[in-house]
Amino acid sequence: MFNVGKVAIIGGGSWATAIAKIVVNHTHHIGWYMRRDDRIEDFKRLGHNPAYLTSAQFDIDEIFFSSNINEICKSYDTLVFVTPSPYLKSHLKKLKTKLSDKFIVTAIKGIIPEENLICSEYFHQVYDVPYENLSCIGGPSHAEEVALDRLSYLTVACKDQEKAKAFTEVLASDVIKTKVSTDVVGIEYSSVLKNVYAIAAGICNGLKYGDNFQAVLMSNAVQETNRFLNMVYPIERSIYDSVYLGDILVTGYSNFSRNRTFGTMIGKGYSVKTAQIEMEMVAEGYFGTKCMREINRHLHVNMPILDAVYNILYEGINPQRQIKLLTDSFR
Repeated sequence: MFNVGKVAIIGGGSWATAIAKIVVNHTHHIGWYMRRDDRIEDFKRLGHNPAYLTSAQFDIDEIFFSSNINEICKSYDTLVFVTPSPYLKSHLKKLKTKLSDKFIVTAIKGIIPEENLICSEYFHQVYDVPYENLSCIGGPSHAEEVALDRLSYLTVACKDQEKAKAFTEVLASDVIKTKVSTDVVGIEYSSVLKNVYAIAAGICNGLKYGDNFQAVLMSNAVQETNRFLNMVYPIERSIYDSVYLGDILVTGYSNFSRNRTFGTMIGKGYSVKTAQIEMEMVAEGYFGTKCMREINRHLHVNMPILDAVYNILYEGINPQRQIKLLTDSFR
């Protein structure tokens, strides 16, 4: 039976904080890499993350903090990466410790810019982590609700089902329901695309489109996701599982969604740069849109929503005009 061993969290944002809270409740010890020493000191003094999910309290004696990623990666067996995807490469550039013998869990719902690789592929290609040691966490799971102990459902995917099952055991509780999957690639790509579609939903919200159209938009987003997944990784899956459909819906509809918030600002007339500055948080769908558009140039999947969001964010096309064209393509 696989043992996850000692677990460490890599990242200091809201989702990292929520996952750390879940894991430490089971293990009563975690390592935690945060890049800023001042944040670590504030965390130790206050008993909570000073910048994110400040209502989530921790027993500091159960956490080993370090701003040295090598110290954490060397000392822990299972590494849960929860950094924004645009910054993953810069964190890993400091790494001198090999990762090939670690169990890597990516909770990053994004894609590596420039490389156009989902995170599991990046760890495999660049750090020689075997596929059976690569896992991801997916599902409809806003960090804010997880931290508030609201009922949430998470899926852990890994080629090695025994390892996926073992990791679910450090997540499952009365308020966290878990299941396993082998579809690492599909879940990661779906997690990238749902951010793109949340931006689209936000743009339409900012343009004052109503709930009737939002429902049509989301149903087309699900079909678009299914077409892409069946092209890039054709296995038997149900797009209606919560890890795909549920994640698309919660990110497209929820006020907790930073990608929807970003899109709403664009729909209201903000420039991309102004919206990013005012957000003060990373909307990963902005980067994911460009990456997915470049990937799809080679696959030629019919993805009109992706194309529309790309045209608005990167080509400067007027949102009202672009969304009108999109509405004419729906049935």
